[in-house]
Amino acid sequence: MLGGGIIGGGWAGRFVLSGVNVLLYDPARGAAEAVRKVIDDARRAYWRLGIPLPAEGTLKVVDTIAEAVCDVEFVQESAPERLELKQQLLAAASRVAAPEILICSSTSGFMPSSLQEGVDHSERVLVGHPFNPVYLLPLVELCGGRSTDPNALDRAAEIYRSVGMRPLVVRKEVDGFIANRLQEAIWREGLWLAHDDVATLEEIDDAIRYSFGLRLAVKGPFNIGGSGAAMRQMLEKWGPDLTSKWTNYSNVPEHNDAFIDKLAEQSDARSEKLTSAQLQQKRDECLVAVLQGLRAEGYGAGETFLRWEQALRLQPDK
Repeated sequence: MLGGGIIGGGWAGRFVLSGVNVLLYDPARGAAEAVRKVIDDARRAYWRLGIPLPAEGTLKVVDTIAEAVCDVEFVQESAPERLELKQQLLAAASRVAAPEILICSSTSGFMPSSLQEGVDHSERVLVGHPFNPVYLLPLVELCGGRSTDPNALDRAAEIYRSVGMRPLVVRKEVDGFIANRLQEAIWREGLWLAHDDVATLEEIDDAIRYSFGLRLAVKGPFNIGGSGAAMRQMLEKWGPDLTSKWTNYSNVPEHNDAFIDKLAEQSDARSEKLTSAQLQQKRDECLVAVLQGLRAEGYGAGETFLRWEQALRLQPDK
């Protein structure tokens, strides 16, 4: 593994607790301790979910890129979102890792074709973009570049499924892939609501988490049930509203000092006073509760965890 930040630590949790030995390269001070803390968080979450985990893999921190990718079966890069840095890491890794070894980037938006520049055997390089916390949110977006072998996508999907992930292949290279583009649309509209004093940040969060945010976990925005006729009827009913002034589309409010001060003040004024660490713990506890409900119904992200749990119980040592 290359990079042990929030995302790299989440990947480490997924792999180590699935019985996979991990070699971690991250020159940042304190990276190893931070990753071990994330693994502890993941272990606690899986225990509450009742996941029948195998014997844990090991985490070994190494000093060089070569040590991290030599004689391994898979490489996951999770360095900070700086294109040049990622390109350098991937290129260096590609010169050491065996030609058939997949190299996947956790990038949240860079085009895989850009990441393939200067890489040896670029046909095995692709994007495997997860979501935080990686150990609880099962989606991983797979996206190939111009030279990616289509078989590499299939091989990556199989590896990710083995650690309980839900691979989703992005059909075309596009900035931000799928989920982040949708997140950005909500973020952008929320900024306008705050900018125009329609709502505070806390009120915007509440509007989502007490309403359609709960529904989205079950059915997404476009699964309305019924046939194509039902979709046609809905679009005919609501289509005209999409050209109204309900939203600001791609415009973004200027992030000047006054606007930033306003958002900072609203953050200070929140009724719920949690530190970042406390909020992260509460996030995991609530996600576990939601996943338990979805798993009981065998639906959505809960179905992914249910399949993973069943596969783990079928392993010979269980």
